[in-house]
Amino acid sequence: MLTRIALLSSSFLLATAFITPTTAAPVEISDSLEQKVIEWRRDIHQHPELSNREFRTAALVADHLRALGLEVTTDIAHTGVVGILRGGKPGPNIALRADMDALPVRELTDVPFASTATGEYRGREVPVMHACGHDTHVAMLMGAAEYLAGIQDQVAGNIMFIFQPAEEGAPPGEEGGAELMLAEGLFDLLKPEAVMGIHVWSAGTTGHIGYRKGPLMASSDRFEIRVIGEQTHGSRPWGGVDPIVVAGQIINNVQTIVSRQINITRAPAVVSFGIVEGGVRNNIIPDEVYLEGTIRNFDMELRQEIFEKLKRTAEHTAAASGARVEVEIHEGYPVTINDPELTARMLPTIERVIGADKIYEADLVTGAEDFSFYALEVPGLFVFLGITPPDQDPATAPSNHSPYFYVDEDALRVGTELFINWVLDYPEVSE
Repeated sequence: MLTRIALLSSSFLLATAFITPTTAAPVEISDSLEQKVIEWRRDIHQHPELSNREFRTAALVADHLRALGLEVTTDIAHTGVVGILRGGKPGPNIALRADMDALPVRELTDVPFASTATGEYRGREVPVMHACGHDTHVAMLMGAAEYLAGIQDQVAGNIMFIFQPAEEGAPPGEEGGAELMLAEGLFDLLKPEAVMGIHVWSAGTTGHIGYRKGPLMASSDRFEIRVIGEQTHGSRPWGGVDPIVVAGQIINNVQTIVSRQINITRAPAVVSFGIVEGGVRNNIIPDEVYLEGTIRNFDMELRQEIFEKLKRTAEHTAAASGARVEVEIHEGYPVTINDPELTARMLPTIERVIGADKIYEADLVTGAEDFSFYALEVPGLFVFLGITPPDQDPATAPSNHSPYFYVDEDALRVGTELFINWVLDYPEVSE
């Protein structure tokens, strides 16, 4: 998701006048807890599970949270697990989130705990790998829960630990992920004042944190256009209506939506076609062509404008040639937006945990995240944790979703400590 890194100075981070950060040294976890986090991560990595099928992972998490004495709810959005820690002092409700699902990817790393697991995806057996680091997210949040449960009397407020399935998307024909957890009453268990999450990222150096106020990750929406013409022989194109030519015109004209029809000074946008299907023989003009693509955007109002203009462009282009279209837009993940006030409030904590020289401002990311659904309900903060060793160039490291995706496990301590310190600092920061 990240391309270039702009390092921020300490003075910039502390320039928010209404914030009074705590000056105490940050909490650090013990070597023994760090080792537990690593062992959990390796176990989960070796036993990955696809979206809505995270049965083993969910059981591991639920057993751990119960052993810590937390209030545990399971089977939310199929396999989701929620633990609630009631602090010993009055204070706010805060939510921390980790996602649990893996991807249909064959692992090609040489780590001793590499996955050889398989699963079913779209009706066939596929290899499965934690190629996006969700195993690390689960392990770090389990570690944070253990530490905070051990000092429960000192915790101000109540902490919700969200272990979410299906961030990568539910299987076809199913619902899942953050949206379903909310629909099934997640925030009825405990309505948080803020929600925070961490995503490991190969484009960052181990232990470095990338953040961005406001929009961070794009919305992700899918569209389908069925171009309906009239079949005829390829030698007599005037005898019908050619949907292939019309489809080509639609593809070209749709590109003017971003380049000519919306105010891109407000936010970038992308409209891309990924599927073009039509025809069965070289000399037969078919009666139908199918198009499918994706829309990425960073502004929720512009998002709706793009939907409307896509439909209008396709319809009018087809009508000009005597064809017609059927357009369907399937809304996916909204824009992931970091609440500016919450971000400013917690930046001093990030600085204390990792040092000002390891914080960078992330570029806009055209990938999407369903953490966005939580952040539409309550103020949210989502950051990237670098996991590429310092002796390697993050720009050339295998990316998230690669079969060679590699995690430097030194980063797990950083993520665990960041979760913990966010919880402990949040009530102490005065506005």
